This record gives sequence, C-alpha cells and structure tokens, in this order.
Amino acid sequence: MSMKKTDLEKALAKKITGRMAGTGVAQRFGAGAAGMPDRREQRRLDAAAGLVPFACKLPQPLLNRLAERAAAHEGGMNALVADLLGAGLGQP
Repeated sequence: MSMKKTDLEKALAKKITGRMAGTGVAQRFGAGAAGMPDRREQRRLDAAAGLVPFACKLPQPLLNRLAERAAAHEGGMNALVADLLGAGLGQP
C-alpha cells in the first residue's frame, strides 16, 4: 500500500521534530551561566543569608536615578536599596 503525499510530508515532519527534540541546548547559550547557581539554589543561598524578596512599584524617574547610583555602588541595586532604606529608617 502506497502512502499519499500528505502522509509522506507528515512522516518527514515527525522525523524532523524528533531530531530537534533530541538535541540539547547549544553550548554558547549555556556558557555564560556555567558558574551561576540555578534559581532554586539561588533562593536557598539567599534564605541562608537572611535575604527576603521585596517588590514594590516606583515612578520611572526615581528608578532611573536609582539605576545610575547602583551602577557606581559596589553591591549593585540590592545593596544600594538596602543602604538607602536603612539610612531612611534611621538604622546604620
């Protein structure tokens, strides 16, 4: 029994899809993150350090000023916000 042209095309598409699913992620995409912990490990490390996620909505001009200061701050955005909040609340 011969196959119809559409059946042949479907079989070819399944072969291609199977090959694509079998290949892994290209090395160049994962190369930068090789030394970084995954999200679950990062959350565990943050919790062990006593860090708690905190989200808030800020006006864009204020966020721009924070980003400029964070670029020059050695601890980045997280450390800058912690320092500013501590100073604003009167804690050293």
